[in-house]
Amino acid sequence: MKINYPLIILTGIILAACQYKQPDYLTMLSPSELNKVLKNQDVFLVDVHTPGQRHIKGTDAFIPYDEVEKHTDKLPQDKSTPIYLYCAGGPMGNAAARTLHDLGYTKLYNLDGGAVAWSKAGLAFE
Repeated sequence: MKINYPLIILTGIILAACQYKQPDYLTMLSPSELNKVLKNQDVFLVDVHTPGQRHIKGTDAFIPYDEVEKHTDKLPQDKSTPIYLYCAGGPMGNAAARTLHDLGYTKLYNLDGGAVAWSKAGLAFE
């Protein structure tokens, strides 16, 4: 019997992805939820997507998801300040949130589906 190792590896990757558990330090927001927050509050909004993309109106900073630690000068000094993140689809926002959590930030939000979901919802970019 011939063993299909690529299939076994792919199956393992798919199973691992299905078991992804959202960390308790991160809140996911739908485009409509984030839009409501942006209309009613002054928030710190960060685009973490690389390469650059169109920014959601009101974006405060562009910090590549894999360079968060290099740009702490762009972040709020108060680590309890809510930080809202987005990328193109979501995963880079999750990665940036993990780094921010490791740096001590406690109120982290990520746009579920990223800028793609924002666009599909018909919401504005700068």
